[in-house]
Amino acid sequence: MKYNQLGKSPIQVSEISFGCMSLGAGHTANAALLHQALDAGITLFDTADLYDKGENEVTVGKAFRGRRQEVILASKVGNQWRPDGSGWDWNPSKAYILQAVEHSLRRLQTDYLDLYQLHGGTLEDPIDETIEAFELLREQGKIREYGISSIRPNVIREYVRKSNIASVMMQYNLLDRRPEEASLNLLGEHQISVLARGSYAQGLLAGKPAKAYLSYSAEEVQRAAQAVQQVAERVGSTAQVAVGLVLEQPVIASAVLGIRTDQQLHEAIRAGQRQPLTPAELETLRQAIPDNRYEQHR
Repeated sequence: MKYNQLGKSPIQVSEISFGCMSLGAGHTANAALLHQALDAGITLFDTADLYDKGENEVTVGKAFRGRRQEVILASKVGNQWRPDGSGWDWNPSKAYILQAVEHSLRRLQTDYLDLYQLHGGTLEDPIDETIEAFELLREQGKIREYGISSIRPNVIREYVRKSNIASVMMQYNLLDRRPEEASLNLLGEHQISVLARGSYAQGLLAGKPAKAYLSYSAEEVQRAAQAVQQVAERVGSTAQVAVGLVLEQPVIASAVLGIRTDQQLHEAIRAGQRQPLTPAELETLRQAIPDNRYEQHR
């Protein structure tokens, strides 16, 4: 497994990371899967207080009790569950972040988070106040670094300009190359890492039947999947190709893969052992369909 620096921080993260959102309800089975991932070299585990109303953090905390120093724990904040459990509301206020982190720390059975991320964001947010909260938590030692999870170029630019974020989590894959236009170069210039989610494009690049996706028709998605399959004949698997394309971008420190089963973990581990894609293979992938652009939040 290869490890990359997270932004300008001293944190090193595995280039394949474990997206914990898909974990089931069984703590014992989850712990076995998470330990298997850690033993295979995966060190970054990403969760959020939103997932399963906090129970996702609970299962991750139970699994790594006793192995806390071996893992990089990342969580997210900003979506506040309503008291009746009917849904959640967006709340990026300083007061809420300072309150929510205490609950996340308790559920994760730790006294600090390696990475704390704002789970969304708009230009209408009190951005200066949000940044103050993260900076205070860092000063207090409750978090080591902070970042945002957002695909919105206009929001990303504001945080690049105003904050000390170490990372931005965003979707990026062969069927969603929008970050190439507005965000990847900007973040690279400021030494801010990208944590890429959605490498498989909902499985469309890894064997699922083609369907319309973002601005692409089912036929275009099928062409992209066929290009991935063509390259996979040499590389080994479609998952390895899809992840390999993502990690060709130097600014991307890690591909965050949603994992729920032993088979998915096996594929993730294999992706970390992939052969580099050749320039010709990258060209085959990129020429399969036209690249896309953000239509909103520019």
